[in-house]
Amino acid sequence: MTVQYKFPDGFWWGSAVSATQIEGASREGGKGLNIWDYWYEKEPDRFFNGVGPDTTSDFYHRYKEDIQLMKEIGHNTFRFSISWSRLIPDGIGEINKQAIQFYNDVIDEMLANHIKPFVNLYHFDMPLEMQKLGGWESREVVEAYARYAKTCFTLFGDRVKKWFTHNEPIVPVEGGYLYDFHYPNIVDFKKAVQVAYHTIIAHAKAIKEFRSVQIPNGKIGIILNLTPSYPRSSHPADIKAAEIADLFFNRSFLDPAVKGKYPEELIALLKEYDQMPEVEEGDRELLQSNTVDILGVNYYQPRRVKAKSHLPNPESPFMPEWFFDNYEMPGRKMNPYRGWEIYEKGIYDIMVNIKENYDNIESFISENGMGVEGEERFIQDDMINDDYRIQFVKEHLKWLHKAIEEGANVKGYHMWTFMDNWSWSNAYKNRYGFISIDLQTQKRTPKKSAYWIKETSQNNGFTE
Repeated sequence: MTVQYKFPDGFWWGSAVSATQIEGASREGGKGLNIWDYWYEKEPDRFFNGVGPDTTSDFYHRYKEDIQLMKEIGHNTFRFSISWSRLIPDGIGEINKQAIQFYNDVIDEMLANHIKPFVNLYHFDMPLEMQKLGGWESREVVEAYARYAKTCFTLFGDRVKKWFTHNEPIVPVEGGYLYDFHYPNIVDFKKAVQVAYHTIIAHAKAIKEFRSVQIPNGKIGIILNLTPSYPRSSHPADIKAAEIADLFFNRSFLDPAVKGKYPEELIALLKEYDQMPEVEEGDRELLQSNTVDILGVNYYQPRRVKAKSHLPNPESPFMPEWFFDNYEMPGRKMNPYRGWEIYEKGIYDIMVNIKENYDNIESFISENGMGVEGEERFIQDDMINDDYRIQFVKEHLKWLHKAIEEGANVKGYHMWTFMDNWSWSNAYKNRYGFISIDLQTQKRTPKKSAYWIKETSQNNGFTE
Protein backbone atom coordinates (compact mmCIF):
# COMPACT_ATOMS: atom_id res chain seq x y z
CA MET A 1 0.00 0.00 0.00
CA THR A 2 1.38 3.42 -0.95
CA VAL A 3 0.86 6.36 1.38
CA GLN A 4 1.11 9.93 0.16
CA TYR A 5 2.64 12.57 2.42
CA LYS A 6 1.56 15.89 0.91
CA PHE A 7 2.53 19.14 2.64
CA PRO A 8 0.61 22.45 2.70
CA ASP A 9 0.89 24.78 -0.30
CA GLY A 10 3.84 27.16 -0.04
CA PHE A 11 5.72 24.84 2.33
CA TRP A 12 9.30 26.00 2.96
CA TRP A 13 11.85 23.46 1.72
CA GLY A 14 15.45 24.36 2.41
CA SER A 15 18.38 24.15 4.76
CA ALA A 16 20.25 26.12 7.40
CA VAL A 17 23.84 27.23 7.96
CA SER A 18 25.77 29.69 10.12
CA ALA A 19 28.34 32.31 9.13
CA THR A 20 31.29 30.94 11.10
CA GLN A 21 30.64 27.42 9.86
CA ILE A 22 30.57 28.11 6.11
CA GLU A 23 31.93 31.54 5.21
CA GLY A 24 35.63 30.97 5.78
CA ALA A 25 37.62 34.15 5.00
CA SER A 26 37.83 34.62 8.77
CA ARG A 27 40.53 37.27 8.39
CA GLU A 28 39.47 38.72 5.05
CA GLY A 29 37.12 41.46 3.96
CA GLY A 30 37.65 43.61 7.05
CA LYS A 31 36.17 41.03 9.44
CA GLY A 32 36.97 41.38 13.14
CA LEU A 33 37.93 38.40 15.28
CA ASN A 34 35.20 36.49 17.08
CA ILE A 35 35.57 34.13 20.03
CA TRP A 36 36.09 31.12 17.73
CA ASP A 37 38.99 32.74 15.89
CA TYR A 38 40.53 33.63 19.24
CA TRP A 39 39.96 30.30 20.98
CA TYR A 40 41.40 28.41 18.04
CA GLU A 41 44.53 30.61 18.19
CA LYS A 42 44.80 29.98 21.91
CA GLU A 43 43.98 26.24 22.12
CA PRO A 44 44.08 24.61 18.65
CA ASP A 45 44.34 21.15 20.24
CA ARG A 46 40.75 21.40 21.45
CA PHE A 47 39.56 21.32 17.84
CA PHE A 48 39.18 18.03 15.97
CA ASN A 49 42.32 17.38 13.86
CA GLY A 50 43.42 20.94 14.66
CA VAL A 51 41.03 22.35 12.05
CA GLY A 52 39.85 25.86 12.90
CA PRO A 53 37.23 28.31 11.63
CA ASP A 54 39.51 29.73 8.95
CA THR A 55 39.29 26.37 7.12
CA THR A 56 35.64 26.16 6.20
CA SER A 57 33.52 25.65 3.13
CA ASP A 58 34.50 29.00 1.53
CA PHE A 59 30.96 30.32 0.99
CA TYR A 60 32.45 33.83 1.16
CA HIS A 61 34.06 33.32 -2.25
CA ARG A 62 31.74 30.67 -3.72
CA TYR A 63 28.28 31.86 -2.73
CA LYS A 64 27.10 32.21 -6.35
CA GLU A 65 27.95 28.60 -7.14
CA ASP A 66 26.40 27.45 -3.86
CA ILE A 67 23.15 29.38 -4.33
CA GLN A 68 22.88 27.93 -7.83
CA LEU A 69 23.17 24.46 -6.29
CA MET A 70 20.49 25.33 -3.73
CA LYS A 71 18.16 26.23 -6.55
CA GLU A 72 19.03 23.03 -8.41
CA ILE A 73 18.13 20.84 -5.43
CA GLY A 74 14.75 22.48 -4.90
CA HIS A 75 15.33 25.04 -2.15
CA ASN A 76 12.71 27.78 -1.97
CA THR A 77 14.06 29.14 1.34
CA PHE A 78 17.45 29.20 3.04
CA ARG A 79 18.50 30.29 6.51
CA PHE A 80 21.93 31.77 7.06
CA SER A 81 23.40 34.04 9.70
CA ILE A 82 25.07 37.40 9.52
CA SER A 83 28.42 37.50 11.28
CA TRP A 84 28.29 40.32 13.83
CA SER A 85 32.10 40.53 13.77
CA ARG A 86 32.14 40.78 9.97
CA LEU A 87 29.51 43.53 9.82
CA ILE A 88 30.78 45.50 12.84
CA PRO A 89 34.35 44.26 13.46
CA ASP A 90 34.56 45.41 17.10
CA GLY A 91 30.85 44.79 17.72
CA ILE A 92 29.98 48.40 18.38
CA GLY A 93 31.72 50.90 16.13
CA GLU A 94 32.29 51.36 12.42
CA ILE A 95 30.20 49.31 9.97
CA ASN A 96 32.32 47.32 7.52
CA LYS A 97 31.42 48.34 3.94
CA GLN A 98 32.87 45.12 2.47
CA ALA A 99 30.53 43.11 4.71
CA ILE A 100 27.51 45.16 3.60
CA GLN A 101 28.48 44.44 -0.01
CA PHE A 102 28.91 40.72 0.68
CA TYR A 103 25.58 40.24 2.44
CA ASN A 104 23.78 42.39 -0.13
CA ASP A 105 25.25 40.23 -2.90
CA VAL A 106 24.22 37.00 -1.13
CA ILE A 107 20.65 38.23 -0.55
CA ASP A 108 20.29 39.52 -4.12
CA GLU A 109 21.68 36.28 -5.56
CA MET A 110 19.22 34.24 -3.52
CA LEU A 111 16.25 36.36 -4.61
CA ALA A 112 17.37 36.17 -8.26
CA ASN A 113 17.17 32.37 -7.86
CA HIS A 114 13.71 32.48 -6.21
CA ILE A 115 15.05 31.49 -2.79
CA LYS A 116 13.68 33.48 0.14
CA PRO A 117 16.37 34.50 2.64
CA PHE A 118 15.77 33.76 6.33
CA VAL A 119 18.36 35.69 8.34
CA ASN A 120 19.55 34.85 11.83
CA LEU A 121 21.48 37.52 13.73
CA TYR A 122 23.45 35.48 16.24
CA HIS A 123 24.80 31.95 15.98
CA PHE A 124 27.38 31.48 18.79
CA ASP A 125 29.87 33.95 17.27
CA MET A 126 30.43 36.73 19.83
CA PRO A 127 32.85 39.41 18.54
CA LEU A 128 36.05 39.15 20.56
CA GLU A 129 35.91 42.82 21.60
CA MET A 130 32.42 42.21 23.01
CA GLN A 131 33.60 39.10 24.88
CA LYS A 132 36.32 41.24 26.49
CA LEU A 133 33.48 43.28 28.01
CA GLY A 134 32.01 40.06 29.41
CA GLY A 135 29.98 38.79 26.46
CA TRP A 136 26.37 38.08 27.42
CA GLU A 137 27.27 38.61 31.08
CA SER A 138 27.42 42.33 30.26
CA ARG A 139 24.46 44.66 29.86
CA GLU A 140 26.69 46.83 27.65
CA VAL A 141 26.93 43.96 25.16
CA VAL A 142 23.13 43.59 25.25
CA GLU A 143 22.82 47.23 24.13
CA ALA A 144 25.50 46.75 21.45
CA TYR A 145 23.62 43.73 20.10
CA ALA A 146 20.37 45.73 19.89
CA ARG A 147 22.21 48.38 17.83
CA TYR A 148 23.71 45.68 15.61
CA ALA A 149 20.22 44.18 15.08
CA LYS A 150 18.77 47.56 14.10
CA THR A 151 21.66 48.07 11.67
CA CYS A 152 20.81 44.76 9.98
CA PHE A 153 17.08 45.52 9.77
CA THR A 154 17.83 48.92 8.23
CA LEU A 155 20.41 47.63 5.74
CA PHE A 156 18.66 44.46 4.56
CA GLY A 157 15.00 44.66 5.65
CA ASP A 158 13.84 45.90 2.23
CA ARG A 159 14.53 42.37 0.90
CA VAL A 160 14.67 40.08 3.96
CA LYS A 161 11.26 39.45 5.51
CA LYS A 162 12.04 36.60 7.94
CA TRP A 163 14.38 37.48 10.80
CA PHE A 164 15.59 35.54 13.83
CA THR A 165 17.39 36.96 16.84
CA HIS A 166 19.29 33.88 18.05
CA ASN A 167 19.92 30.30 17.09
CA GLU A 168 19.94 27.81 19.98
CA PRO A 169 20.63 30.41 22.69
CA ILE A 170 20.83 27.66 25.32
CA VAL A 171 24.01 26.30 23.67
CA PRO A 172 26.36 29.20 24.54
CA VAL A 173 24.95 28.95 28.08
CA GLU A 174 25.63 25.21 28.29
CA GLY A 175 28.90 25.27 26.37
CA GLY A 176 30.43 28.48 27.68
CA TYR A 177 29.20 28.53 31.29
CA LEU A 178 28.31 24.98 32.40
CA TYR A 179 29.95 22.14 30.49
CA ASP A 180 33.17 23.60 29.04
CA PHE A 181 32.68 22.96 25.32
CA HIS A 182 32.54 26.59 24.11
CA TYR A 183 34.63 29.64 24.93
CA PRO A 184 34.94 31.26 27.54
CA ASN A 185 35.05 27.80 29.25
CA ILE A 186 33.57 28.97 32.55
CA VAL A 187 31.78 26.59 34.95
CA ASP A 188 29.49 28.79 37.03
CA PHE A 189 25.72 28.27 37.19
CA LYS A 190 24.95 31.80 38.41
CA LYS A 191 26.87 33.30 35.51
CA ALA A 192 25.12 30.84 33.19
CA VAL A 193 21.74 32.12 34.41
CA GLN A 194 22.84 35.72 33.91
CA VAL A 195 24.04 34.94 30.37
CA ALA A 196 20.74 33.22 29.54
CA TYR A 197 18.76 36.12 30.98
CA HIS A 198 20.74 38.78 29.13
CA THR A 199 20.42 36.79 25.90
CA ILE A 200 16.62 36.89 26.14
CA ILE A 201 16.70 40.60 27.08
CA ALA A 202 18.90 41.24 24.02
CA HIS A 203 16.40 39.24 21.95
CA ALA A 204 13.47 41.35 23.23
CA LYS A 205 15.36 44.59 22.55
CA ALA A 206 16.05 43.42 18.99
CA ILE A 207 12.34 42.74 18.50
CA LYS A 208 11.57 46.25 19.77
CA GLU A 209 14.02 47.67 17.21
CA PHE A 210 12.45 45.50 14.51
CA ARG A 211 9.01 46.89 15.25
CA SER A 212 10.37 50.46 15.15
CA VAL A 213 11.94 49.92 11.71
CA GLN A 214 8.58 48.64 10.38
CA ILE A 215 9.56 46.17 7.66
CA PRO A 216 6.53 45.58 5.38
CA ASN A 217 5.33 41.94 5.74
CA GLY A 218 8.29 41.32 8.06
CA LYS A 219 8.25 38.71 10.81
CA ILE A 220 10.74 38.15 13.59
CA GLY A 221 11.32 35.11 15.75
CA ILE A 222 13.87 33.00 17.56
CA ILE A 223 15.28 29.54 16.81
CA LEU A 224 15.29 27.12 19.74
CA ASN A 225 16.69 23.60 19.94
CA LEU A 226 13.77 21.98 21.69
CA THR A 227 14.71 18.64 23.17
CA PRO A 228 11.70 16.83 24.64
CA SER A 229 12.39 15.50 28.13
CA TYR A 230 11.02 11.99 28.55
CA PRO A 231 10.88 10.40 32.02
CA ARG A 232 12.17 6.85 32.44
CA SER A 233 8.83 5.79 33.92
CA SER A 234 5.53 7.10 35.28
CA HIS A 235 6.97 7.17 38.80
CA PRO A 236 6.40 10.67 40.28
CA ALA A 237 10.14 11.11 40.95
CA ASP A 238 11.00 10.37 37.29
CA ILE A 239 8.23 12.69 36.07
CA LYS A 240 9.48 15.51 38.31
CA ALA A 241 13.05 14.98 37.03
CA ALA A 242 11.81 15.31 33.43
CA GLU A 243 9.81 18.44 34.27
CA ILE A 244 12.88 20.13 35.79
CA ALA A 245 15.04 19.18 32.78
CA ASP A 246 12.34 20.68 30.56
CA LEU A 247 12.33 23.89 32.62
CA PHE A 248 16.10 24.33 32.34
CA PHE A 249 16.68 23.34 28.73
CA ASN A 250 13.43 24.20 26.90
CA ARG A 251 11.09 26.49 28.80
CA SER A 252 13.86 28.84 30.00
CA PHE A 253 13.84 30.33 26.48
CA LEU A 254 10.55 29.11 25.00
CA ASP A 255 8.28 30.73 27.60
CA PRO A 256 9.81 34.23 27.65
CA ALA A 257 10.16 34.26 23.82
CA VAL A 258 6.58 33.14 23.06
CA LYS A 259 4.62 34.03 26.20
CA GLY A 260 6.66 37.03 27.33
CA LYS A 261 7.28 35.66 30.83
CA TYR A 262 9.33 33.03 32.64
CA PRO A 263 7.73 29.91 34.15
CA GLU A 264 6.88 30.43 37.82
CA GLU A 265 8.37 27.00 38.65
CA LEU A 266 11.74 28.04 37.19
CA ILE A 267 11.78 31.31 39.16
CA ALA A 268 10.88 29.43 42.37
CA LEU A 269 13.65 26.90 41.81
CA LEU A 270 16.30 29.57 41.11
CA LYS A 271 15.22 31.53 44.19
CA GLU A 272 15.35 28.43 46.37
CA TYR A 273 18.99 27.81 45.40
CA ASP A 274 19.99 31.51 45.34
CA GLN A 275 20.71 31.50 41.58
CA MET A 276 18.55 34.40 40.39
CA PRO A 277 20.05 36.79 37.81
CA GLU A 278 20.33 40.54 38.22
CA VAL A 279 17.38 42.23 36.55
CA GLU A 280 16.69 45.85 35.70
CA GLU A 281 13.61 47.97 35.97
CA GLY A 282 11.49 47.73 32.85
CA ASP A 283 12.74 44.26 31.89
CA ARG A 284 9.45 42.55 32.69
CA GLU A 285 7.47 44.96 30.48
CA LEU A 286 10.09 44.65 27.73
CA LEU A 287 9.63 40.87 27.61
CA GLN A 288 5.83 41.06 27.80
CA SER A 289 5.52 43.48 24.90
CA ASN A 290 8.12 41.93 22.57
CA THR A 291 7.13 38.34 21.91
CA VAL A 292 7.94 36.48 18.69
CA ASP A 293 5.86 36.26 15.49
CA ILE A 294 7.37 32.93 14.45
CA LEU A 295 9.29 30.10 16.07
CA GLY A 296 12.11 28.10 14.51
CA VAL A 297 12.51 24.62 16.01
CA ASN A 298 15.74 22.62 15.85
CA TYR A 299 15.30 18.95 16.67
CA TYR A 300 17.98 16.27 16.69
CA GLN A 301 17.43 13.98 19.65
CA PRO A 302 15.31 13.42 22.77
CA ARG A 303 16.46 13.88 26.35
CA ARG A 304 15.67 10.91 28.59
CA VAL A 305 15.99 11.38 32.31
CA LYS A 306 15.32 9.66 35.59
CA ALA A 307 15.29 10.62 39.25
CA LYS A 308 18.75 10.92 40.74
CA SER A 309 20.29 7.74 42.08
CA HIS A 310 22.59 9.60 44.51
CA LEU A 311 22.58 12.94 46.24
CA PRO A 312 24.82 15.52 44.51
CA ASN A 313 28.21 16.25 46.00
CA PRO A 314 27.58 19.45 48.03
CA GLU A 315 31.14 20.62 47.26
CA SER A 316 30.66 20.30 43.46
CA PRO A 317 29.48 23.19 41.28
CA PHE A 318 25.70 23.67 41.25
CA MET A 319 24.39 22.14 38.01
CA PRO A 320 21.08 21.19 36.32
CA GLU A 321 22.10 17.56 36.96
CA TRP A 322 21.53 18.10 40.71
CA PHE A 323 17.88 17.35 39.84
CA PHE A 324 18.03 14.44 37.40
CA ASP A 325 20.25 11.75 35.91
CA ASN A 326 20.43 11.08 32.21
CA TYR A 327 18.80 7.80 31.28
CA GLU A 328 19.87 5.46 28.50
CA MET A 329 16.75 3.63 27.42
CA PRO A 330 17.42 -0.02 26.52
CA GLY A 331 16.88 -0.74 22.83
CA ARG A 332 17.05 2.87 21.72
CA LYS A 333 17.96 3.55 18.08
CA MET A 334 21.29 5.32 17.75
CA ASN A 335 23.35 7.36 15.33
CA PRO A 336 26.66 5.78 16.44
CA TYR A 337 28.82 8.49 14.83
CA ARG A 338 27.33 11.34 16.82
CA GLY A 339 26.33 9.32 19.87
CA TRP A 340 22.78 10.61 19.62
CA GLU A 341 19.52 8.72 19.86
CA ILE A 342 17.29 8.83 16.78
CA TYR A 343 13.68 9.25 17.90
CA GLU A 344 11.52 10.55 15.08
CA LYS A 345 8.32 10.91 17.12
CA GLY A 346 10.02 13.66 19.15
CA ILE A 347 9.37 16.11 16.30
CA TYR A 348 5.63 15.39 16.57
CA ASP A 349 5.62 15.72 20.37
CA ILE A 350 7.28 19.16 20.13
CA MET A 351 4.73 20.42 17.63
CA VAL A 352 1.79 19.10 19.63
CA ASN A 353 3.19 20.86 22.72
CA ILE A 354 3.50 24.15 20.78
CA LYS A 355 -0.02 23.75 19.45
CA GLU A 356 -1.54 23.00 22.86
CA ASN A 357 0.52 25.21 25.17
CA TYR A 358 1.93 28.04 23.04
CA ASP A 359 -1.13 29.27 21.09
CA ASN A 360 -0.16 27.18 18.07
CA ILE A 361 2.29 29.91 17.05
CA GLU A 362 3.52 29.83 13.44
CA SER A 363 6.57 27.58 13.41
CA PHE A 364 8.88 25.55 11.19
CA ILE A 365 11.59 22.96 11.58
CA SER A 366 14.69 25.10 11.21
CA GLU A 367 17.21 22.28 11.75
CA ASN A 368 17.09 18.50 11.72
CA GLY A 369 19.88 16.34 10.43
CA MET A 370 22.24 13.43 10.71
CA GLY A 371 26.02 13.69 11.00
CA VAL A 372 27.95 10.67 9.71
CA GLU A 373 31.69 10.04 9.84
CA GLY A 374 33.62 8.62 6.88
CA GLU A 375 30.92 9.08 4.26
CA GLU A 376 33.44 8.31 1.50
CA ARG A 377 32.75 4.63 2.38
CA PHE A 378 29.39 5.03 0.68
CA ILE A 379 30.61 6.35 -2.69
CA GLN A 380 29.06 4.57 -5.67
CA ASP A 381 29.42 5.94 -9.22
CA ASP A 382 31.14 9.10 -7.92
CA MET A 383 28.28 9.91 -5.53
CA ILE A 384 27.78 9.40 -1.80
CA ASN A 385 24.87 7.00 -1.52
CA ASP A 386 23.42 8.33 1.76
CA ASP A 387 20.24 6.28 1.96
CA TYR A 388 20.54 6.50 5.77
CA ARG A 389 20.08 10.30 5.55
CA ILE A 390 17.10 10.01 3.21
CA GLN A 391 15.53 7.53 5.63
CA PHE A 392 16.26 9.83 8.60
CA VAL A 393 14.60 12.84 6.93
CA LYS A 394 11.68 10.81 5.61
CA GLU A 395 10.80 9.33 9.00
CA HIS A 396 10.92 12.77 10.66
CA LEU A 397 8.78 14.26 7.89
CA LYS A 398 6.14 11.55 8.40
CA TRP A 399 5.74 12.59 12.04
CA LEU A 400 5.79 16.28 11.08
CA HIS A 401 3.06 15.56 8.53
CA LYS A 402 0.96 13.91 11.24
CA ALA A 403 1.31 17.00 13.47
CA ILE A 404 0.23 19.25 10.57
CA GLU A 405 -2.77 17.01 9.85
CA GLU A 406 -3.77 17.42 13.50
CA GLY A 407 -3.67 21.22 13.17
CA ALA A 408 -0.10 22.19 14.10
CA ASN A 409 0.82 25.51 12.46
CA VAL A 410 4.02 24.25 10.76
CA LYS A 411 5.21 26.12 7.68
CA GLY A 412 8.39 24.35 6.60
CA TYR A 413 11.32 21.99 6.99
CA HIS A 414 14.97 23.05 6.86
CA MET A 415 17.72 20.47 6.97
CA TRP A 416 21.01 20.94 8.76
CA THR A 417 22.75 21.50 6.44
CA PHE A 418 23.08 22.50 2.80
CA MET A 419 26.70 21.41 2.34
CA ASP A 420 29.22 19.73 4.61
CA ASN A 421 30.43 22.44 6.93
CA TRP A 422 32.80 23.08 9.80
CA SER A 423 31.41 22.08 13.19
CA TRP A 424 32.42 24.02 16.27
CA SER A 425 34.87 21.61 17.85
CA ASN A 426 34.40 18.60 15.54
CA ALA A 427 35.51 20.36 12.33
CA TYR A 428 34.61 18.01 9.46
CA LYS A 429 34.51 14.78 11.49
CA ASN A 430 30.77 14.26 10.92
CA ARG A 431 29.26 15.30 7.59
CA TYR A 432 25.71 16.65 7.48
CA GLY A 433 25.21 18.18 4.04
CA PHE A 434 23.09 17.41 1.00
CA ILE A 435 26.25 18.47 -0.87
CA SER A 436 29.62 16.85 -0.25
CA ILE A 437 32.74 19.02 -0.09
CA ASP A 438 36.26 17.93 -0.95
CA LEU A 439 38.34 19.98 1.48
CA GLN A 440 41.43 19.81 -0.73
CA THR A 441 39.79 21.07 -3.92
CA GLN A 442 36.60 22.64 -2.48
CA LYS A 443 34.70 20.71 -5.17
CA ARG A 444 30.97 20.42 -4.44
CA THR A 445 29.21 17.14 -5.30
CA PRO A 446 25.52 16.43 -4.60
CA LYS A 447 24.83 13.31 -2.54
CA LYS A 448 21.91 10.99 -3.24
CA SER A 449 19.90 12.88 -0.58
CA ALA A 450 20.22 16.08 -2.66
CA TYR A 451 18.33 14.44 -5.51
CA TRP A 452 15.76 13.07 -3.07
CA ILE A 453 15.11 16.47 -1.46
CA LYS A 454 14.83 18.07 -4.92
CA GLU A 455 12.09 15.62 -5.88
CA THR A 456 10.37 16.03 -2.50
CA SER A 457 10.41 19.82 -2.83
CA GLN A 458 9.12 19.73 -6.41
CA ASN A 459 6.29 17.38 -5.42
CA ASN A 460 5.72 19.17 -2.10
CA GLY A 461 5.89 15.77 -0.43
CA PHE A 462 6.63 12.11 -1.15
CA THR A 463 4.92 8.77 -1.43
CA GLU A 464 5.91 5.52 0.19
